[in-house]
Amino acid sequence: MAKIFQVTARAGMTRVVEPIARGLLRAGVTPNAVTVAGTLGVLVGALGFGARGHLVAGAIIVTVFALTDLLDGTMARMSGGSTRFGAFLDSSMDRVADSAVFAAVAYWLATQQQYSGVAAALLCLAAGGLVSYVKARAEGLGMTCNVGIAERTERLLIVGVGGVLTGVGVEVALEVALWLLAAVSIFTVGQRVAHVYRQARQAPTASGGQG
Repeated sequence: MAKIFQVTARAGMTRVVEPIARGLLRAGVTPNAVTVAGTLGVLVGALGFGARGHLVAGAIIVTVFALTDLLDGTMARMSGGSTRFGAFLDSSMDRVADSAVFAAVAYWLATQQQYSGVAAALLCLAAGGLVSYVKARAEGLGMTCNVGIAERTERLLIVGVGGVLTGVGVEVALEVALWLLAAVSIFTVGQRVAHVYRQARQAPTASGGQG
């Protein structure tokens, strides 16, 4: 059910994004420029607002600019497909943006002496990086890894909802959201490792070092 909802939501967003993507391409804007602009917007929302306790404004700004992840991908597809550098840049900027979001949340929670939430935010940061690394490493070895209940969009949505609820007075919402996110992120890592293990059992031994 969750997967069906995710696919439906993405299809709906694509119909909204495609006209914007066409307009930007006609104006000469490149997908890479949108990628960088989206990351800068997330940094402003996270560090300029979220870290200072303006949680509702920060969550809204981060969510809006995080949607450029869908926009730049649509633009790349319309312009003939993503380049190797474009894919590299997009992945790298995603890691920068995610790090800023959770660092900002951890900083603000520390100023409020909510150290359990700080621990959860740091765990989310580590687990989120591992979710992405497992997929990248699997694809580097020639396998697929498009599985998991907590991909990047879902992770940002969960922390965003927690931030908004806390900002309007539900004090424990952000901490609860972070622990929930930590749990589903770790579960997603397990899902991806298991998925890759099943593929690896049927594939020839890969060359390359460990570590």
